[in-house]
Amino acid sequence: MTRPPVPPFTLETAVLKVRLAEDGWNTRDPEKVALAYTPDSRWRNRAEFVDGRDAIVAFLRRKWTRELEYRLVKELWAFDGSRIAVRFAYECRDDSGNWFRSYGNENWEFDEEGLMRARHASINDLPIAEADRRYHWPLGRRPDDHPGLSDLGF
Repeated sequence: MTRPPVPPFTLETAVLKVRLAEDGWNTRDPEKVALAYTPDSRWRNRAEFVDGRDAIVAFLRRKWTRELEYRLVKELWAFDGSRIAVRFAYECRDDSGNWFRSYGNENWEFDEEGLMRARHASINDLPIAEADRRYHWPLGRRPDDHPGLSDLGF
């Protein structure tokens, strides 16, 4: 299975790969998102280690059961060959109505077919007031005219 764009990345293809990842995660569909990763993909997400697509699906189901109204923005930080570094921020609320903005960085490595074989994520959570939310688009893909991280001052 090929998942374009494939490495080696150019600025244009790296930016596209980041946007496609953002779009996938904003679906909040674990099975769909997991298809972007190799069957034996390895993750470090905060202090949790995840190995393989089945574990990715289980992880994402747990995540989006707790993180309601999840909206994510990713931005390219750097790229080289088969690797991409991104920074991101997402907003969500818990089942008690408490809002959070989570900031982080990810390092990705892709195989020759464009599937991600490694993902290393470092994430920090910030409680925010609902009035301080910056992501108000309808659930799903971020509109093309919505500001990115740099535009928002994140």
